[in-house]
Amino acid sequence: MAQGAQETDEGLIRRIEAGDQAAMRVLYARHAKRVFHYLMRFTRDSAAAEDLTNDVFIDVWKGGNRFEGRSQASTWLLAIARYKALSARRRQRETVDSETVLENWEAPGDTPEVTAQKADKGRRLRECIEQLSQEHREVINLVYYQEKSVKEISEITGAAEATVKTRMFYARKNLSALMAQAGLDRGWP
Repeated sequence: MAQGAQETDEGLIRRIEAGDQAAMRVLYARHAKRVFHYLMRFTRDSAAAEDLTNDVFIDVWKGGNRFEGRSQASTWLLAIARYKALSARRRQRETVDSETVLENWEAPGDTPEVTAQKADKGRRLRECIEQLSQEHREVINLVYYQEKSVKEISEITGAAEATVKTRMFYARKNLSALMAQAGLDRGWP
């Protein structure tokens, strides 16, 4: 198997188990941004999300042998991230308001006006998502931002697949109602 960009995540994890630092750097480069964004949406605090992201990869370095291969490595990493975020939340019951950090996406043909409209709509959509319950925000995050399946979400959250489906149904229903109240349609300008 080729090393680096060509190697599977599972292969990298096996190399990490053997103490291969280069494999750790590759795995980190592939997944740190996704784990950070997941944690950012979970914690709403960029410093906490960054610290937790580092903690996730430290755990992988120290105990990569816990990966059993029953799910994708990205699902395993998000499950570790979720556990760390929930543990941190239990330790620190106070909520911290911080600026939401999301990438600004701009299509090549967008005019400055369209870019501004998209940014405004994205901000308003995030405000609607923030009004959902924690369980509904989490399932929206995992489905739409992390592109996880119902089965993977079940593995990450520990909830039954039927529960995940029910949460997704009500999350979409509630989000649609909130979007309608905010005057948002589903398409981009």
